[in-house]
Amino acid sequence: MCLAVPGRVLDIEERDGTRMANVDFGGVVKEVCLEYLPDLEVGEYAIVHVGFALQRLDEASAKQTLELFAELGMLQEEFGDPWELAAQEAGGAPGHGGNGGSGGNGTAQEAQR
Repeated sequence: MCLAVPGRVLDIEERDGTRMANVDFGGVVKEVCLEYLPDLEVGEYAIVHVGFALQRLDEASAKQTLELFAELGMLQEEFGDPWELAAQEAGGAPGHGGNGGSGGNGTAQEAQR
């Protein structure tokens, strides 16, 4: 799933003519393009989707949304390690990770082969 997630701008730099920032999403820092919000400043919050800051957001709304996403496990789903998530799904889902039967978890089992 791809979410539009609020994040706080930590720093801004221009790289090859493009305004870029390191943005903190509740403890996960990612690189984000600021071209759609050219006046966004360090310390401000923005909604980010697929690596682009799309809309400025106030701090209270950003923190409330991040807390809700964290409670629902959506931050881990969006930013978590895909290998770790696949391993958890293979080992934790009912009917999966068994004795090689046709449990329908081909992706995790194929990765182990």
